[in-house]
Amino acid sequence: MHKFEPTDSESVATDTAAASGRHRATPEMAEHAVAGNQKDFGASAIATERFVADIDETPVVATDSATTDEAPLSLWRDAWRQLRKKPTFIVSMVLIVLAVLIAFFPQIFWTENPANAQCLLEHSNGKATGGHFMGFTAQGCDVYSRVIAGTRASLTVGLFSTLGVVVIGGIIGAIAGYFGGWVDAVLARLGDIFFALPLILGALVVMQLPVFREHRGVWTLVAILVLLGWPQVARIMRGAVVEVRNADYVTSARSLGVSPFGILLKHIIPNAMAPVIVIATISLGTFIVAESTLSYLGIGLPPESMSWGNDISDGKDAFRSNPMPVFWPGLALSLTVLSFIMLGDALRDALDPKSRKK
Repeated sequence: MHKFEPTDSESVATDTAAASGRHRATPEMAEHAVAGNQKDFGASAIATERFVADIDETPVVATDSATTDEAPLSLWRDAWRQLRKKPTFIVSMVLIVLAVLIAFFPQIFWTENPANAQCLLEHSNGKATGGHFMGFTAQGCDVYSRVIAGTRASLTVGLFSTLGVVVIGGIIGAIAGYFGGWVDAVLARLGDIFFALPLILGALVVMQLPVFREHRGVWTLVAILVLLGWPQVARIMRGAVVEVRNADYVTSARSLGVSPFGILLKHIIPNAMAPVIVIATISLGTFIVAESTLSYLGIGLPPESMSWGNDISDGKDAFRSNPMPVFWPGLALSLTVLSFIMLGDALRDALDPKSRKK
């Protein structure tokens, strides 16, 4: 760095003398003017002192250069960067992984297989003991083992119901949103018919039909929940497809001769799945609650099936004297549903840049 300041003393003296208008600039007058002006200039130079950077210190190439070594982050990589910093995502994933492990490997967690264990009436509504820290049911069965065993049925219904509505609702919504016109109108009216039926009330009615009442089970309940739950996913997918179907990359693919279904499968659906994944995560918890509600009412899973809804239904009669058979499966149900709702909220914030807090 160097300081920029005037050095031509003689020009200052000449200008001062010329300003008088009546005298010629002599050497004596020049010396006198220089001495006076240097005193004034020294006082003002302190306030007007400027510094100019050397060219070698700030090269233009270094200033205007941009780092191009790193590839731009995709939507999913950017979402993962946001998710791993969120405590809600970490907590929800820990609970979900634990629930999945209990559902598929219950023998690791239970103390005895409730399907083979003997339920002794002498333990009816018994309190917690050393090997049975959750107590006993009215039939003398271990509450802890039944809660562990009931995880599989409840989680299976929720998981496969969600997969079903995503596949069916996603296909219908994508076709309606991409083609539009009369196809969109017909599929939209069809979705309105099913959307008008509340999930629980519609399942209550459909489960009374002989074909379903005589074949009650996990897969029957999954089919009914998929039948009544797909319109919501279809609406979300349709809106996402309508938003991206006129994007530049879709127009380029269409100009290159890609077929409509090829564009739909390769370009539109992958870029429209973000809101569907969010609503599917939240819906999974909704379907688990629906299974427990229907089983509690006696029209969901058969009584011999171990599920959280059946356990709550069995323990409601003795709730005042022994609330533990209702409390523990209810707690497991609440934590599982809460974990999926928390995961859905975290995914929504990560996949939707507009909703991120700055």
